Amino acid sequence: MTMSAAEIERLIRNALPDADVTLTDLTGDGKHYAAQVVSTSFKGKTRIQQHQMIYNALQGKIGEALHALTLTTTARS
Repeated sequence: MTMSAAEIERLIRNALPDADVTLTDLTGDGKHYAAQVVSTSFKGKTRIQQHQMIYNALQGKIGEALHALTLTTTARS
């Protein structure tokens, strides 16, 4: 089972409605993605907290439907 980029983006946007999300399928198999996420919700949060917010948004699907996700997060001013 794999996750589509649209599904990943939907889950992130549900948790962070103002997020700008850019996804890249790194290997073409639908299991390894890179995500760039920009959101005002990241303001005042450490990088670890920002990444935890994304992992929580994905509802435990990392390691199952989504094998790997490389994250770049940025707080929007």
